[in-house]
Amino acid sequence: MPSSHGTTPTTGQGSPRRPRGGVVSGYVLRLIREQLDLPQDGLAEQLRVSADTVAGWETGRRPLTAVPVGQMLVHRHRLLRLGAQPALLAALDKAMEADVLLTSVIEDDGDADASPLGAWVMQRDLVELLAWPLTGDTPEALREVPQPRKARRGPAAPSPQLPAPERTHLFSQLRRTAETATAPGTFLLRRQALYLAGYDHAPDASAWLAEQQRRRAPDDWLSRWLAARSVASVATRFGDRDRLAHFVGAELLDDDRGEAANLEYWAYWVGEIQQIELSDDFMATGRTGAWEGRKLFRHLLARLAPAHGYLDLYVHTMRSLLAARLDLLRATAGGAEALRERVAVLLDDGHTSAQARRELDAILYAIRLSQA
Repeated sequence: MPSSHGTTPTTGQGSPRRPRGGVVSGYVLRLIREQLDLPQDGLAEQLRVSADTVAGWETGRRPLTAVPVGQMLVHRHRLLRLGAQPALLAALDKAMEADVLLTSVIEDDGDADASPLGAWVMQRDLVELLAWPLTGDTPEALREVPQPRKARRGPAAPSPQLPAPERTHLFSQLRRTAETATAPGTFLLRRQALYLAGYDHAPDASAWLAEQQRRRAPDDWLSRWLAARSVASVATRFGDRDRLAHFVGAELLDDDRGEAANLEYWAYWVGEIQQIELSDDFMATGRTGAWEGRKLFRHLLARLAPAHGYLDLYVHTMRSLLAARLDLLRATAGGAEALRERVAVLLDDGHTSAQARRELDAILYAIRLSQA
């Protein structure tokens, strides 16, 4: 299928446009500066650089990823001494990683073996930063950051801004990566490229994604399962909730392999599993099953809300989590009461599916067992 996306954007002289490779980390740096209540020249003085350098970092014109590692560590320590919130500094580190990945996709020359996009299984904190300039949705780790004490001067972008030509080229490159990653050992690269391509809302995006999933069916069970999960997830972004309901019914209910893989996937996604995985195989082995579950419990609990596109999957995963770790309801302060309240709201909502209602009843039973 022809893509609606163009080729690499060029300048008026016909030379390739150099991408602004620091838009995400630059935006987080701006949040840190505002949290410290410093103007650009004030932060520049503290970091012993020019005001133009700080301005370039914040816009991505001078990527923070180009700063030598040793000097970046010095800057980071100075920011910490100035009073920067540790959560923001952690986000800055992850944002630089996101910028490296975004730039690698934009500048990708087609060498699948060299693409960092398939080097490891990405987790939620990184993916949310990758998607931030594409969706405008603030990553969860940054939603509680206090607003600046002083009003910003002039208009301020509400999120990192990827210029339209780079955005178009990024999605074109993601499509090309997904289409060409067919060799053995490139499934992870293809899967993650397809996932990010799912943030594209070009007129042909939904049809292209559907065609890609039909064109290449993976050989092994886990890859087929992950492909089905990705199709359902991306379809939900486009407003199609039936695929997700089908995935829960066909790939999770009464399928022990699917149930185990689903919990491992979620535990890794939210950071319950600390070690970085280089392939998807861990989901099928269960070797990481020693994770605790509190972080996943809180993650799911916060998303049990009426009309949520992923509600069927969240409800099912919560039921599976409690079946595997009932003690979470006793170990999480106020968890049982908060969950009971969420379940009651969902059962009262007329849009909750019949399947989700049955699983919500099972969750209520688990709550009663935990309190017996």
